[in-house]
Amino acid sequence: MTDTDEAVASVSATFATAPSFAETVRVFGKIGLLSFGGPAGQIALMHRVLVDEKRWLDEPRFLHALNYCMLLPGPEAMQLATYAGWLLHGVKGGLAAGLLFVLPGAAVITLLSAVYLLVGDVPLVQGLLFGLKAAVLAVVLEALIKVSKRALKNAFMVALAIAAFIAIAFLKLPFPLIIAAAAACGALLHFLGYGAKSGDGAAVAEPARDMPEWTKPSARRFASTLAVWLVIWFGPLFVLHATLGGGNVFAAEATFFSKMAAVTFGGAYAVLAYVAQQAVEVHGWLKPDEMLTGLGLAETTPGPLILVLVFVGFLGGARLSGLAPIAGGLAGAAVTLWFTFVPCFLWIFVGAPYVETVRNVRWLASALSAVTAAVVGIIANLAVWFALHVLFASVGERVLGPLSLPVPDWPSFDAASALIAIAASFALIRYNANMIVVLAAAALAGMAVQLIR
Repeated sequence: MTDTDEAVASVSATFATAPSFAETVRVFGKIGLLSFGGPAGQIALMHRVLVDEKRWLDEPRFLHALNYCMLLPGPEAMQLATYAGWLLHGVKGGLAAGLLFVLPGAAVITLLSAVYLLVGDVPLVQGLLFGLKAAVLAVVLEALIKVSKRALKNAFMVALAIAAFIAIAFLKLPFPLIIAAAAACGALLHFLGYGAKSGDGAAVAEPARDMPEWTKPSARRFASTLAVWLVIWFGPLFVLHATLGGGNVFAAEATFFSKMAAVTFGGAYAVLAYVAQQAVEVHGWLKPDEMLTGLGLAETTPGPLILVLVFVGFLGGARLSGLAPIAGGLAGAAVTLWFTFVPCFLWIFVGAPYVETVRNVRWLASALSAVTAAVVGIIANLAVWFALHVLFASVGERVLGPLSLPVPDWPSFDAASALIAIAASFALIRYNANMIVVLAAAALAGMAVQLIR
């Protein structure tokens, strides 16, 4: 029996059905095209297909992989798809699953970015985007409620979420520090005898069964995989700086989105406020309200919500590269896509073999549960930030000692925006309406408001 035959037999011992690589590609292609609705919907889709329908993964292994991906920086749903593909067919399976999850949405958001750049000043288009921005606030609120129900199972988790909100919203502490502190608190709670239990959302895994060779830790494979992916990540970054200079927009985007790839704990919702501030005030890639526009466009596409960064990179390249707008935008989108998602493959291919060996380490489960609770506070901060910038044309800031408090300009309150946001919130949260339908209705309402005005 060849090594490949042994690996497939080993997979068969672990999964109810060992799929061929062609079938794996076909199924993950379908997932990539249908992955609307943000991470909650995407994870539910993968669970239904991979665990319930295909039975390629068992429940404990799926939950264990999900908990690991939630701890990583970057889009957890995309990394979960990569992890699942890697379990089935090694690196080539992980690459296929991850790319198929990202590329359809990346193509759509790039096209929408070009349309926005070319016709964004048309009044009806402005009205459409006005409605989308208001509806996005409802989408963020819905995400906050869903994550809260899953993560805040006891008083300690609620307190941790509140502390994370204060730290990010008023003390302006960095994301990695908040996430690290939350993980430390969760681990400490375990050692004090109050750690996460299965009822608190922790995955209680069964002992690992026989697994393919590529899933087993190897110091040699670790070193070679780490070296290859570091070159893939940082090689183009070095080339851009060496050939274009650090002041060039593409080099600046490569550096910025590399940093984002390393600190985007909690997914897109947790980091968008920071990206918006940096892209507008520091780099000048966007106008003040355009992050909300990009988020609205990203919500209408399949794939991870972090694809909104492609919109940011497209506009930066189109406006500041010195190339023709579309050419500069396409180059900016490609740079952003590369430096946002290459690190995701590194985290999985380097770390997953070791994660598979610690599936029953309870203090890690407790730390993961605490991180999820902190992410609730971070998403709550994003909801507040979005609400202020959707409902008010002007928002200032007041400093009181270590606290930085937002101060809206009350005369700039936009009643039409508030009405669209409230209607969208009722539709999504109260009546569980289809998100794409709600966004389309909000866009039509925005166009109507624009015509009336």
